[in-house]
Amino acid sequence: MSAPPVEDAAYAFVDHALSLTWVDVSAEAKLAAKTFLHDSLCVGVAGAGAPQADAVLKVVQGWGRGEDCSVLGHPDLRLPAASAAFINAFQIHCQEFDAVHEPAVLHPLATVVAVLRAESERSGPYSGEALLTALVVGVDVAVSLGVAVTSPLKFFRPATAGTFGSIAALISLKKLDRAVALDAMGQGLAFASGTMQAHVEGKITLPLQVGAAARSALVAVELAEAGLGGPQASINGPFGYLTLFETAFDLGPILRDLKSVRRITQVSWKAFPTGRAAQGGLPALYALIRDRGVTADNLDNLVFRAPPLIKRLVGRPAKMGMSVAYGRLCLAWLSAVALRHGEVQLSDFTAERLNDPDILALAARIRVEEDGSTDPAAFTPLIATATLTTGEVVVETINAMIGSPDFPLTRQQHLDKARACLVFGGLAAWHEPLIAAIETLDQAPDAAAALALPA
Repeated sequence: MSAPPVEDAAYAFVDHALSLTWVDVSAEAKLAAKTFLHDSLCVGVAGAGAPQADAVLKVVQGWGRGEDCSVLGHPDLRLPAASAAFINAFQIHCQEFDAVHEPAVLHPLATVVAVLRAESERSGPYSGEALLTALVVGVDVAVSLGVAVTSPLKFFRPATAGTFGSIAALISLKKLDRAVALDAMGQGLAFASGTMQAHVEGKITLPLQVGAAARSALVAVELAEAGLGGPQASINGPFGYLTLFETAFDLGPILRDLKSVRRITQVSWKAFPTGRAAQGGLPALYALIRDRGVTADNLDNLVFRAPPLIKRLVGRPAKMGMSVAYGRLCLAWLSAVALRHGEVQLSDFTAERLNDPDILALAARIRVEEDGSTDPAAFTPLIATATLTTGEVVVETINAMIGSPDFPLTRQQHLDKARACLVFGGLAAWHEPLIAAIETLDQAPDAAAALALPA
Protein backbone atom coordinates (compact mmCIF):
# COMPACT_ATOMS: atom_id res chain seq x y z
CA MET A 1 0.00 0.00 0.00
CA SER A 2 1.37 3.40 -0.91
CA ALA A 3 2.07 5.96 1.79
CA PRO A 4 -0.54 8.69 2.36
CA PRO A 5 0.22 12.16 1.01
CA VAL A 6 2.67 14.13 3.14
CA GLU A 7 0.44 17.17 2.80
CA ASP A 8 -2.03 15.74 5.31
CA ALA A 9 -2.24 18.24 8.15
CA ALA A 10 -1.19 15.59 10.68
CA TYR A 11 2.39 15.94 9.45
CA ALA A 12 2.36 19.70 9.90
CA PHE A 13 0.85 19.41 13.39
CA VAL A 14 3.40 16.81 14.48
CA ASP A 15 6.31 18.86 13.14
CA HIS A 16 4.95 21.91 14.94
CA ALA A 17 4.70 19.98 18.20
CA LEU A 18 8.27 18.74 17.89
CA SER A 19 9.82 22.03 16.83
CA LEU A 20 8.22 24.77 18.92
CA THR A 21 10.31 25.88 21.92
CA TRP A 22 9.59 28.31 24.75
CA VAL A 23 12.12 30.69 23.22
CA ASP A 24 9.95 30.83 20.10
CA VAL A 25 6.86 31.86 22.08
CA SER A 26 6.14 35.60 22.29
CA ALA A 27 5.84 37.39 25.61
CA GLU A 28 2.11 37.84 24.97
CA ALA A 29 1.62 34.13 24.39
CA LYS A 30 3.75 33.21 27.42
CA LEU A 31 1.57 35.37 29.64
CA ALA A 32 -1.59 33.91 28.12
CA ALA A 33 -0.34 30.35 28.65
CA LYS A 34 0.29 31.01 32.35
CA THR A 35 -2.97 32.90 32.75
CA PHE A 36 -5.18 30.23 31.22
CA LEU A 37 -3.35 27.39 32.95
CA HIS A 38 -4.11 29.18 36.22
CA ASP A 39 -7.73 29.76 35.22
CA SER A 40 -8.20 26.12 34.18
CA LEU A 41 -6.76 24.66 37.38
CA CYS A 42 -8.98 26.85 39.56
CA VAL A 43 -12.08 26.11 37.50
CA GLY A 44 -11.21 22.41 37.78
CA VAL A 45 -11.13 22.67 41.56
CA ALA A 46 -14.56 24.31 41.50
CA GLY A 47 -15.77 21.45 39.33
CA ALA A 48 -15.20 19.04 42.21
CA GLY A 49 -18.17 20.71 43.94
CA ALA A 50 -20.46 20.68 40.91
CA PRO A 51 -23.77 18.79 40.95
CA GLN A 52 -23.20 15.11 40.10
CA ALA A 53 -19.40 15.44 40.25
CA ASP A 54 -19.28 12.97 43.15
CA ALA A 55 -21.21 10.41 41.11
CA VAL A 56 -18.81 10.81 38.19
CA LEU A 57 -15.80 10.42 40.49
CA LYS A 58 -17.26 7.25 42.00
CA VAL A 59 -17.63 5.73 38.55
CA VAL A 60 -14.08 6.70 37.56
CA GLN A 61 -12.67 5.23 40.78
CA GLY A 62 -14.23 1.93 39.78
CA TRP A 63 -12.06 1.72 36.67
CA GLY A 64 -9.02 0.63 38.64
CA ARG A 65 -6.62 1.60 41.36
CA GLY A 66 -3.42 3.53 41.04
CA GLU A 67 -1.63 6.52 42.52
CA ASP A 68 -0.02 8.11 39.48
CA CYS A 69 -1.91 11.38 39.43
CA SER A 70 -3.81 13.88 41.54
CA VAL A 71 -7.44 14.92 41.23
CA LEU A 72 -8.28 18.62 41.35
CA GLY A 73 -10.27 19.46 44.47
CA HIS A 74 -9.31 16.17 46.17
CA PRO A 75 -5.84 16.60 47.72
CA ASP A 76 -5.90 13.15 49.35
CA LEU A 77 -6.94 11.21 46.23
CA ARG A 78 -4.74 9.81 43.46
CA LEU A 79 -5.77 7.76 40.43
CA PRO A 80 -4.21 6.11 37.37
CA ALA A 81 -3.22 8.66 34.75
CA ALA A 82 -6.08 7.98 32.30
CA SER A 83 -8.65 8.14 35.10
CA ALA A 84 -7.19 11.35 36.54
CA ALA A 85 -7.18 12.96 33.09
CA PHE A 86 -10.83 11.99 32.62
CA ILE A 87 -12.07 13.39 35.92
CA ASN A 88 -9.94 16.53 35.79
CA ALA A 89 -11.07 17.36 32.24
CA PHE A 90 -14.67 16.72 33.26
CA GLN A 91 -14.32 19.02 36.26
CA ILE A 92 -12.67 21.80 34.26
CA HIS A 93 -15.60 21.87 31.85
CA CYS A 94 -18.61 20.75 33.90
CA GLN A 95 -19.37 24.20 35.36
CA GLU A 96 -19.24 25.86 31.91
CA PHE A 97 -16.60 28.17 33.41
CA ASP A 98 -13.51 27.20 31.39
CA ALA A 99 -11.75 29.27 28.75
CA VAL A 100 -13.03 29.25 25.17
CA HIS A 101 -11.81 30.15 21.68
CA GLU A 102 -14.80 31.86 20.11
CA PRO A 103 -14.02 31.56 16.37
CA ALA A 104 -13.22 27.85 16.79
CA VAL A 105 -16.30 27.30 19.02
CA LEU A 106 -13.97 25.27 21.21
CA HIS A 107 -12.84 24.93 24.84
CA PRO A 108 -9.21 23.93 24.24
CA LEU A 109 -7.82 24.10 27.78
CA ALA A 110 -10.02 21.49 29.50
CA THR A 111 -8.52 18.51 27.71
CA VAL A 112 -5.00 19.89 27.21
CA VAL A 113 -4.48 20.94 30.83
CA ALA A 114 -5.93 17.70 32.22
CA VAL A 115 -3.72 15.59 29.95
CA LEU A 116 -0.54 17.54 30.65
CA ARG A 117 -1.15 17.46 34.39
CA ALA A 118 -1.62 13.70 34.31
CA GLU A 119 1.42 12.99 32.15
CA SER A 120 3.70 15.34 34.07
CA GLU A 121 2.78 13.61 37.33
CA ARG A 122 3.09 10.12 35.87
CA SER A 123 6.28 10.19 33.80
CA GLY A 124 8.04 13.41 34.77
CA PRO A 125 9.84 15.36 35.86
CA TYR A 126 9.21 17.79 33.04
CA SER A 127 10.25 21.40 33.40
CA GLY A 128 7.68 24.14 33.70
CA GLU A 129 9.00 25.52 30.42
CA ALA A 130 8.34 22.18 28.70
CA LEU A 131 4.83 21.93 30.11
CA LEU A 132 3.93 25.49 29.12
CA THR A 133 5.32 24.98 25.61
CA ALA A 134 3.25 21.81 25.27
CA LEU A 135 0.18 23.71 26.41
CA VAL A 136 0.75 26.33 23.69
CA VAL A 137 1.16 23.56 21.10
CA GLY A 138 -2.00 21.78 22.21
CA VAL A 139 -4.07 24.93 21.95
CA ASP A 140 -2.53 25.73 18.54
CA VAL A 141 -3.58 22.36 17.11
CA ALA A 142 -7.02 22.09 18.67
CA VAL A 143 -7.96 25.64 17.72
CA SER A 144 -6.54 25.27 14.21
CA LEU A 145 -8.91 22.37 13.63
CA GLY A 146 -11.80 24.59 14.72
CA VAL A 147 -10.96 27.73 12.74
CA ALA A 148 -10.26 25.70 9.60
CA VAL A 149 -13.97 24.89 9.41
CA THR A 150 -16.13 27.07 7.16
CA SER A 151 -19.49 25.41 7.85
CA PRO A 152 -21.79 25.38 10.92
CA LEU A 153 -20.91 23.35 14.01
CA LYS A 154 -22.02 19.69 13.99
CA PHE A 155 -19.90 17.89 16.56
CA PHE A 156 -18.76 19.00 20.02
CA ARG A 157 -15.28 20.26 19.24
CA PRO A 158 -13.83 20.22 22.78
CA ALA A 159 -14.24 16.45 22.62
CA THR A 160 -13.20 15.95 18.99
CA ALA A 161 -10.60 18.58 18.09
CA GLY A 162 -9.64 18.54 21.77
CA THR A 163 -8.41 14.98 21.39
CA PHE A 164 -5.92 15.94 18.67
CA GLY A 165 -4.81 19.06 20.53
CA SER A 166 -4.09 16.98 23.62
CA ILE A 167 -2.14 14.40 21.62
CA ALA A 168 -0.08 17.20 20.08
CA ALA A 169 0.61 18.55 23.58
CA LEU A 170 1.86 15.13 24.67
CA ILE A 171 4.03 14.86 21.54
CA SER A 172 5.63 18.17 22.52
CA LEU A 173 6.02 17.31 26.20
CA LYS A 174 7.49 13.84 25.63
CA LYS A 175 9.40 14.72 22.44
CA LEU A 176 8.14 11.59 20.75
CA ASP A 177 9.79 10.11 17.70
CA ARG A 178 8.12 11.59 14.61
CA ALA A 179 6.84 8.23 13.36
CA VAL A 180 5.40 7.42 16.78
CA ALA A 181 3.82 10.85 16.94
CA LEU A 182 2.07 10.32 13.60
CA ASP A 183 0.81 6.96 14.82
CA ALA A 184 -0.54 8.64 17.96
CA MET A 185 -2.50 11.15 15.87
CA GLY A 186 -3.89 8.24 13.87
CA GLN A 187 -4.94 6.40 17.01
CA GLY A 188 -6.62 9.60 18.14
CA LEU A 189 -8.76 9.56 14.99
CA ALA A 190 -10.19 6.22 16.12
CA PHE A 191 -11.15 7.69 19.50
CA ALA A 192 -12.45 11.14 18.48
CA SER A 193 -16.09 11.41 19.51
CA GLY A 194 -18.55 13.89 20.90
CA THR A 195 -21.88 15.13 19.59
CA MET A 196 -23.93 18.25 20.14
CA GLN A 197 -27.02 16.27 21.12
CA ALA A 198 -25.98 16.46 24.76
CA HIS A 199 -25.85 20.24 24.39
CA VAL A 200 -29.30 20.36 22.83
CA GLU A 201 -30.79 18.30 25.65
CA GLY A 202 -28.70 19.86 28.42
CA LYS A 203 -27.17 16.60 29.64
CA ILE A 204 -24.08 15.99 31.77
CA THR A 205 -22.84 13.90 28.86
CA LEU A 206 -21.40 17.14 27.48
CA PRO A 207 -18.52 17.47 29.99
CA LEU A 208 -18.23 13.68 30.17
CA GLN A 209 -17.29 13.81 26.49
CA VAL A 210 -14.48 16.20 27.40
CA GLY A 211 -13.25 13.74 30.01
CA ALA A 212 -13.33 10.92 27.48
CA ALA A 213 -11.28 13.00 25.03
CA ALA A 214 -8.56 13.59 27.62
CA ARG A 215 -8.40 9.91 28.51
CA SER A 216 -8.34 8.97 24.81
CA ALA A 217 -5.39 11.25 24.13
CA LEU A 218 -3.29 9.50 26.76
CA VAL A 219 -4.34 6.07 25.49
CA ALA A 220 -3.60 7.01 21.87
CA VAL A 221 -0.05 7.97 22.77
CA GLU A 222 0.45 4.83 24.88
CA LEU A 223 -0.67 2.63 21.97
CA ALA A 224 1.64 4.41 19.55
CA GLU A 225 4.57 4.11 21.96
CA ALA A 226 3.88 0.38 22.16
CA GLY A 227 4.49 0.16 18.42
CA LEU A 228 0.87 -0.04 17.32
CA GLY A 229 0.60 1.93 14.09
CA GLY A 230 -2.25 4.32 13.35
CA PRO A 231 -3.59 5.95 10.17
CA GLN A 232 -1.16 8.52 8.82
CA ALA A 233 -3.67 10.80 7.07
CA SER A 234 -5.68 11.34 10.22
CA ILE A 235 -6.79 14.91 9.62
CA ASN A 236 -7.79 15.44 6.00
CA GLY A 237 -7.46 11.99 4.49
CA PRO A 238 -10.52 10.57 2.69
CA PHE A 239 -11.83 9.34 6.04
CA GLY A 240 -9.84 11.71 8.24
CA TYR A 241 -11.12 13.88 11.06
CA LEU A 242 -12.08 17.02 9.14
CA THR A 243 -13.47 15.02 6.22
CA LEU A 244 -15.81 13.04 8.46
CA PHE A 245 -16.65 15.47 11.24
CA GLU A 246 -17.05 18.76 9.37
CA THR A 247 -19.00 19.70 6.25
CA ALA A 248 -16.52 22.19 4.76
CA PHE A 249 -13.03 23.34 5.71
CA ASP A 250 -10.00 25.23 4.41
CA LEU A 251 -6.63 24.13 5.79
CA GLY A 252 -4.55 26.57 3.75
CA PRO A 253 -4.72 29.61 6.06
CA ILE A 254 -4.27 27.69 9.31
CA LEU A 255 -1.25 25.76 8.04
CA ARG A 256 0.33 29.01 6.79
CA ASP A 257 -0.22 30.54 10.24
CA LEU A 258 0.97 27.56 12.26
CA LYS A 259 4.51 28.84 12.76
CA SER A 260 3.62 32.47 13.39
CA VAL A 261 0.25 32.60 15.18
CA ARG A 262 -0.07 31.42 18.78
CA ARG A 263 -3.72 30.62 19.29
CA ILE A 264 -3.48 30.88 23.08
CA THR A 265 -3.50 34.68 22.66
CA GLN A 266 -6.96 34.43 21.06
CA VAL A 267 -8.55 32.51 23.93
CA SER A 268 -11.24 34.13 26.08
CA TRP A 269 -12.06 33.85 29.76
CA LYS A 270 -15.54 33.08 30.94
CA ALA A 271 -16.70 35.65 33.46
CA PHE A 272 -19.74 33.61 34.51
CA PRO A 273 -20.35 29.85 34.95
CA THR A 274 -22.55 29.61 31.87
CA GLY A 275 -22.36 28.68 28.22
CA ARG A 276 -20.14 31.12 26.32
CA ALA A 277 -23.05 32.16 24.14
CA ALA A 278 -24.77 33.60 27.23
CA GLN A 279 -21.86 35.85 28.13
CA GLY A 280 -22.81 38.61 25.77
CA GLY A 281 -26.41 38.70 26.94
CA LEU A 282 -25.62 38.83 30.65
CA PRO A 283 -23.33 41.92 30.47
CA ALA A 284 -25.94 43.63 28.30
CA LEU A 285 -28.56 42.89 30.93
CA TYR A 286 -26.30 44.06 33.77
CA ALA A 287 -25.82 47.35 31.90
CA LEU A 288 -29.59 47.75 31.53
CA ILE A 289 -30.02 47.08 35.24
CA ARG A 290 -27.19 49.41 36.27
CA ASP A 291 -27.65 52.26 33.81
CA ARG A 292 -31.29 52.15 32.75
CA GLY A 293 -33.04 51.02 35.93
CA VAL A 294 -34.41 47.74 34.56
CA THR A 295 -35.72 45.43 37.31
CA ALA A 296 -37.63 42.19 37.55
CA ASP A 297 -40.70 44.18 38.61
CA ASN A 298 -40.72 46.81 35.85
CA LEU A 299 -39.74 44.50 32.96
CA ASP A 300 -42.49 43.65 30.50
CA ASN A 301 -40.26 41.71 28.09
CA LEU A 302 -36.63 41.39 27.05
CA VAL A 303 -35.35 40.38 23.62
CA PHE A 304 -31.76 39.47 22.81
CA ARG A 305 -31.12 39.82 19.07
CA ALA A 306 -27.89 38.08 18.08
CA PRO A 307 -26.19 35.83 15.49
CA PRO A 308 -27.76 32.39 14.89
CA LEU A 309 -25.14 30.59 17.01
CA ILE A 310 -26.43 32.39 20.13
CA LYS A 311 -30.01 31.31 19.42
CA ARG A 312 -28.85 27.77 18.72
CA LEU A 313 -26.71 27.41 21.84
CA VAL A 314 -28.60 29.33 24.56
CA GLY A 315 -31.93 30.35 23.05
CA ARG A 316 -33.80 27.43 24.61
CA PRO A 317 -36.90 28.04 26.77
CA ALA A 318 -36.75 27.74 30.56
CA LYS A 319 -38.89 24.93 31.95
CA MET A 320 -39.77 23.22 35.19
CA GLY A 321 -37.58 20.19 35.89
CA MET A 322 -34.67 21.29 33.70
CA SER A 323 -31.23 19.95 34.58
CA VAL A 324 -28.29 22.00 35.80
CA ALA A 325 -26.60 21.54 32.42
CA TYR A 326 -29.74 22.80 30.65
CA GLY A 327 -29.99 25.82 32.94
CA ARG A 328 -26.38 26.86 32.30
CA LEU A 329 -27.26 26.98 28.60
CA CYS A 330 -30.57 28.85 28.93
CA LEU A 331 -30.11 32.62 28.56
CA ALA A 332 -33.72 33.33 29.53
CA TRP A 333 -33.35 31.53 32.87
CA LEU A 334 -29.89 32.98 33.53
CA SER A 335 -31.24 36.47 32.87
CA ALA A 336 -34.16 35.90 35.22
CA VAL A 337 -31.76 34.77 37.96
CA ALA A 338 -29.68 37.90 37.43
CA LEU A 339 -32.76 40.12 37.60
CA ARG A 340 -33.93 38.53 40.85
CA HIS A 341 -30.67 37.74 42.62
CA GLY A 342 -27.83 39.72 41.04
CA GLU A 343 -24.86 38.31 39.15
CA VAL A 344 -25.06 34.61 38.20
CA GLN A 345 -22.73 32.60 40.44
CA LEU A 346 -21.63 28.99 40.97
CA SER A 347 -24.01 28.70 43.91
CA ASP A 348 -27.09 29.50 41.79
CA PHE A 349 -27.35 26.08 40.15
CA THR A 350 -29.51 24.28 42.67
CA ALA A 351 -32.73 22.33 42.16
CA GLU A 352 -34.58 24.92 44.23
CA ARG A 353 -33.50 27.82 42.03
CA LEU A 354 -33.90 25.91 38.77
CA ASN A 355 -37.52 25.21 39.66
CA ASP A 356 -38.39 28.53 41.30
CA PRO A 357 -41.83 29.46 39.83
CA ASP A 358 -41.10 33.18 40.11
CA ILE A 359 -37.85 32.86 38.14
CA LEU A 360 -39.47 30.63 35.54
CA ALA A 361 -42.35 33.09 35.08
CA LEU A 362 -39.86 35.93 34.61
CA ALA A 363 -37.82 33.82 32.15
CA ALA A 364 -40.95 33.32 30.05
CA ARG A 365 -40.83 37.05 29.23
CA ILE A 366 -37.29 36.79 27.86
CA ARG A 367 -36.35 35.41 24.45
CA VAL A 368 -33.51 35.18 21.93
CA GLU A 369 -33.96 36.07 18.24
CA GLU A 370 -31.62 35.57 15.29
CA ASP A 371 -30.26 38.70 13.60
CA GLY A 372 -29.82 37.19 10.15
CA SER A 373 -26.03 36.91 10.29
CA THR A 374 -24.50 34.33 7.94
CA ASP A 375 -21.35 33.82 10.04
CA PRO A 376 -21.70 30.33 11.59
CA ALA A 377 -19.26 31.11 14.44
CA ALA A 378 -20.23 34.70 15.34
CA PHE A 379 -21.10 35.57 18.96
CA THR A 380 -21.61 39.31 18.41
CA PRO A 381 -23.02 41.86 17.90
CA LEU A 382 -25.79 41.32 20.43
CA ILE A 383 -28.57 43.83 21.03
CA ALA A 384 -30.65 43.61 24.21
CA THR A 385 -33.98 45.44 24.02
CA ALA A 386 -36.03 45.74 27.20
CA THR A 387 -39.61 46.96 27.10
CA LEU A 388 -40.75 48.22 30.49
CA THR A 389 -44.24 48.14 31.97
CA THR A 390 -44.38 51.92 31.43
CA GLY A 391 -43.97 51.41 27.70
CA GLU A 392 -40.41 52.76 27.70
CA VAL A 393 -37.94 50.84 25.54
CA VAL A 394 -34.26 50.71 26.50
CA VAL A 395 -31.45 49.16 24.47
CA GLU A 396 -27.90 47.94 25.09
CA THR A 397 -25.48 46.69 22.42
CA ILE A 398 -22.53 44.35 22.97
CA ASN A 399 -19.86 44.25 20.28
CA ALA A 400 -17.24 42.19 22.15
CA MET A 401 -17.78 39.32 24.56
CA ILE A 402 -16.53 39.90 28.08
CA GLY A 403 -13.26 38.07 28.64
CA SER A 404 -12.41 38.07 24.92
CA PRO A 405 -9.09 39.46 23.63
CA ASP A 406 -10.98 42.66 22.74
CA PHE A 407 -12.56 42.88 26.21
CA PRO A 408 -10.22 40.96 28.56
CA LEU A 409 -10.66 40.47 32.25
CA THR A 410 -8.43 42.67 34.34
CA ARG A 411 -5.75 41.06 36.48
CA GLN A 412 -7.94 41.62 39.54
CA GLN A 413 -11.02 40.14 37.87
CA HIS A 414 -8.97 37.08 36.93
CA LEU A 415 -7.70 36.65 40.49
CA ASP A 416 -11.16 37.23 41.97
CA LYS A 417 -12.56 34.48 39.74
CA ALA A 418 -9.69 32.16 40.71
CA ARG A 419 -10.28 32.74 44.42
CA ALA A 420 -14.04 32.24 44.09
CA CYS A 421 -13.46 28.92 42.30
CA LEU A 422 -11.01 27.68 44.92
CA VAL A 423 -13.34 28.69 47.74
CA PHE A 424 -16.26 26.90 46.08
CA GLY A 425 -14.10 23.78 45.67
CA GLY A 426 -12.85 23.89 49.27
CA LEU A 427 -9.22 24.75 48.43
CA ALA A 428 -8.96 28.42 49.37
CA ALA A 429 -5.52 27.73 50.86
CA TRP A 430 -4.14 27.13 47.37
CA HIS A 431 -4.86 30.67 46.17
CA GLU A 432 -1.65 32.49 47.02
CA PRO A 433 0.72 29.50 46.54
CA LEU A 434 -0.76 28.80 43.11
CA ILE A 435 -0.37 32.42 42.00
CA ALA A 436 3.31 32.29 42.98
CA ALA A 437 3.84 28.91 41.30
CA ILE A 438 2.26 30.04 38.03
CA GLU A 439 4.26 33.27 37.88
CA THR A 440 7.60 31.40 38.01
CA LEU A 441 6.52 28.13 36.38
CA ASP A 442 8.78 28.54 33.35
CA GLN A 443 11.74 28.52 35.76
CA ALA A 444 10.63 25.39 37.63
CA PRO A 445 12.65 22.18 37.03
CA ASP A 446 9.61 20.02 37.89
CA ALA A 447 6.22 21.35 36.78
CA ALA A 448 4.26 18.67 38.62
CA ALA A 449 5.94 19.51 41.92
CA ALA A 450 5.40 23.23 41.40
CA LEU A 451 1.66 22.69 40.75
CA ALA A 452 1.08 20.11 43.46
CA LEU A 453 -2.14 20.46 45.47
CA PRO A 454 -1.75 21.64 49.07
CA ALA A 455 -1.63 18.86 51.63
